[in-house]
Order: sequence, then structure tokens, then C-alpha cells
Amino acid sequence: GRLKSAILGTGTGLLRAGLQPGDRVLMRLGNTVEFPVAYLGAIAVGLVPIPTSSQLTAHEVAGIIDTTGPRLILRADDIACPETDLPILDAADLGAMHDLPAADWHMGDPERLAYIIYTSGTSGIPRAVCHAHRAIWARRMMFDGWYGLREEDRLCHAGAFNWTFTLGTGLMDPWTMGATALIPAPEVEPAHIPLLLKRHDATIFAAAPGVYRKILKQDTKLSLPHLRHGLAAGEKLSETLRGHWEEATGTPIHEAYGMSECSTFISGSPDHPAAPGTLGRPQDGRRVAILGEDGPVRTGAEGTIAVHKSDPGLMLGYLGAPEATAEKFAGDWFLTGDQGVMDTSGQIAYLGRADDMMNAGGFRVSPIEVEAALTPHPGIREAAVTDIEVKEDARVIMAFYTGPETLDPAELDAFARDRLAAYKAPRGYIHVDALPTGANGKLLRRALRPIYEARHGQA
Repeated sequence: GRLKSAILGTGTGLLRAGLQPGDRVLMRLGNTVEFPVAYLGAIAVGLVPIPTSSQLTAHEVAGIIDTTGPRLILRADDIACPETDLPILDAADLGAMHDLPAADWHMGDPERLAYIIYTSGTSGIPRAVCHAHRAIWARRMMFDGWYGLREEDRLCHAGAFNWTFTLGTGLMDPWTMGATALIPAPEVEPAHIPLLLKRHDATIFAAAPGVYRKILKQDTKLSLPHLRHGLAAGEKLSETLRGHWEEATGTPIHEAYGMSECSTFISGSPDHPAAPGTLGRPQDGRRVAILGEDGPVRTGAEGTIAVHKSDPGLMLGYLGAPEATAEKFAGDWFLTGDQGVMDTSGQIAYLGRADDMMNAGGFRVSPIEVEAALTPHPGIREAAVTDIEVKEDARVIMAFYTGPETLDPAELDAFARDRLAAYKAPRGYIHVDALPTGANGKLLRRALRPIYEARHGQA
């Protein structure tokens, strides 16, 4: 009841600030209570929130403002934001709204725009992904198809609120079911999470594989008597990491596959665990195919993982980019860009990306975006980046560049972090005489790894 009151009071406050249904609200808030309350308060009264990562730089946020045209910014004091003439409300302003009279729910077409989130596109341009109000209905398919979620569960999610994995799996889904949501405070380190799981009787734990990896660095048995299982998404979960977790806790991890454009739609679950080496199977109610050039391929053949355009969780499209939206569709199917193969039981094995997209701690990052941030440096002629496995189950972004001389890595790091969120910045810089290219002169990013191995030894 208190949560509902705070959300509808926030809706009242936003409308009193002069906003009208359909207006967009940029969210520059950290991992605090104000984030989900403001997000849901905006949606409740027909506004369109744009949640963004607190790690983004002012330069990156300026581009988002230009693209999305928000009418208002919600900003915490310590979160980067460019100089702007737009009105700004801070955390104190939002907190004061919790006790305002409750706004009326804004009702309308479930196909209307509800919120906008950002994802990196293969073109190197971060894309504004538009989702409809109907998207909340698609999440019901995950309750049994992935989570095994019950009303009495206490689900802990170790992620940032701007991530749809956290907002959905960590908050909206437990609240929809009537379960309890547990979110670690921003200052909580991964090493402290097992203690919190035990102290707060968590029954389900959700995180990107990278968080599991950091927890397991302690190399010890974890006493989690109430935990039934873990949930993983955001990047491919390795069988090695899965085995380490099961050995440490005695509980399985159920993995899901999805993307910002369509949440998750393939998964293993407690009732239907994924077969070894697979992602699991399409959740009940989903329509998924493996596509070739001429449509769905035969069982056992490789192709592109695709979800049907009728899926209620599928995006409306990319804001202001109709051509980029059209490129993601083949007839009635939305193309994920990832390769897979389906067996006779519907289990789908992941075969990798069909593009050069990188994965940094669960965030998909376009190499083109990072390269575009590096090349303005006066000492760099050309730059190329890729993600490299530097040790078991740990991938980082590495940059390769040409220029008159080898540059100070610290200088390059500062240059990159001034233009990119920390998770997008390379972790190493390698000077080369020339970047690898094919016969047509096109950059071959897959040939960058052998260069790294030659310099640093086999990873």
C-alpha cells in the first residue's frame, strides 16, 4: 500500500510540474528507491520515462537528450548530466512527492508508448528502444518458464535499476506475483552478497554471470539454507561457472536468453531445466524460430534466433530510426542477430553472435561506438576493439590502434573515460603497425585476438 501511494503521489507531482501524458522524462538517478518509484509513477500517469545508466558521461547523456527530446530530467546530485535549459527535479523533490494525493491511472491503448530504454546497435549508434504498455504482460511467461516464482519467494537481484533485467526480474515481476524484492544497496560489494542472501532468507538470486564469478572468487562453500536456485541473463553462462556455483551452494542456475528489444523468451526453469549445452526452450506462449535465408530451417540446422512479431514483449521500434527497425525484421520475425540451433524437443543451443557486438559485464557494447570515441585522439590514426577472454570466464574490451608511436595507456584510458561510460572503456591498449583487414580492406575484428595472444601469451 505504501509503495502504491508513493508511486501515484509521484505521478501527481510530475503532472503538477507541468507535464502532460505522452511527455518524456529522462532519468539520471542512481540505484536508490527513487528510481523505481519515479519510473512507475511516470508510467502510471501516461508519461514516458527514459531510464539511463548512472555510469554514462555528460557527453553521452547529451546525445540521449538530442535523440529523445525529454521535457524534464530527474537527477541525483552525483550523476553526470550536461548543462541544459530543461527543468530538473532532484531526489529531494521526488521524495516529497510520495505523500501527495494519489493520481488517477492513465488508461489507454496497450500499444501506446510506455518507456524508452537504450541499447547499443550494430551500427555503433546507441539505439533508443521504444516499448509499449503491453510489455508487462509478456513478463508473465517468465514466472514459470524461467523463475519458478511463488508468492512467498524473496527474490534478490544484484543489478542496477536502469537495466531492464533488474527492473523486470528484480522488481516488477516479484511485485506482480506478490513476492518480496531484495536489491543490494549501491555500496554492497559482490563478496558481501552471500551474507545478505543468508541474512534476508533469499529464496531466488538473480544476477549477470559476472556477479556470480566475483562471488565465487572467495573459493568457499556458501551456506544459503533458503536458496532454491539462481537466475542468470545478460551474457552467456559458462558450464564451468555453473558447476562452480552448484558445488559451492548445492543449487542450480537457470539461464535465460533475451535482449533489450524483447526481454527474455528462451530459458531453462526448475520444472524444465535446460539440457546440457543449451539455453533451454521457448517459454510457453512464445513463438520462436531458427531462420535461414529462406525462412525457418529444419530441426538441427544452424540459423538466426528469431521471435515472432506478435510477441507482447517485442519493442515498438527504435526511436527515430525506421530503417534500423526494418532491418531487424524478416517478414513476421524479429531477428536477434545471434546464431542458434534447435533440437527436436525445442531446446536451443547458442552458437554465438552474428555480428561483432561485445559483452562487457552483461552489457552489449558496440565496437564501432568505442572506436569512434578513440579515433579523435591526436596520436591515433585507426582504432579497433574487441572483447577478449583474458582468463577463464572473464572477458574484457581490448583496444588496438595505429599511430606514430606507442601512447601512454593511462592517457588513453582518461581520454576514453571522458567520452564513454566506464563499462564501455577498454581495459588495455595495444599499439600495432597495421590493423588486420580482409581482401576488400574491411576490418577483421576476429583477427585481433591472435595479436593479443602473441603479445601476452595464450589466454
